[in-house]
Amino acid sequence: MDTSRMLTTAKILLLLAMILSSVSGSQQSTAVRGFVPEYTSDAQLKLPENYREWVYLTSGFDMSYSANSQMDDHHMFDNVFVDPESYKKFLETGTWPDKTTLVLEVREARGKGSINQKGHFQSGVMGLEVHVKDEARFPGKWAFFGFDGEKTGKMVPTTASCYSCHADHAAVDTTFVQFYPTLLPISKSKGTLSAAYKKEIEISAPASK
Repeated sequence: MDTSRMLTTAKILLLLAMILSSVSGSQQSTAVRGFVPEYTSDAQLKLPENYREWVYLTSGFDMSYSANSQMDDHHMFDNVFVDPESYKKFLETGTWPDKTTLVLEVREARGKGSINQKGHFQSGVMGLEVHVKDEARFPGKWAFFGFDGEKTGKMVPTTASCYSCHADHAAVDTTFVQFYPTLLPISKSKGTLSAAYKKEIEISAPASK
């Protein structure tokens, strides 16, 4: 039995295993997130143009957070999309990771058209808004950006009511997960619902007889 040859072979195999382990660890440590929000030199957010290929969360119809809102002259749908990696992380943890990007797409709701005689269907885009979590960039971690038919959008000033509204009423991490039917059960099971939202639920719950 050639013991020296066996020892040499064993050393080679051990060395190969160490190299493969090192390469694997290096790849994991240098892995780049598939999507990250991008900004222009003047701090505008670049529109993620493929957002309609992201995960669809929900659609609302004529939603308004004001009891006095009047929309008698038109109707609208709003569709919400989120980048796939953030969605997967939410399923695991019940909350949103850094760099989460949610797109709110507002579309015209039309009645009669083609063979449709009742109800409403979606038509042209009326507006776009993006909600971004970028902890190193924004003091409040999250920021809103409005797009007016352009490829870039300006940040909505933090004095705008949308910030306080989301902070005071959002179910999870300043986002309205209460309107995302596939995610609300996840946040409930993970125990990540905000105290403010749970209080609202308690107040609005019908009194037991």
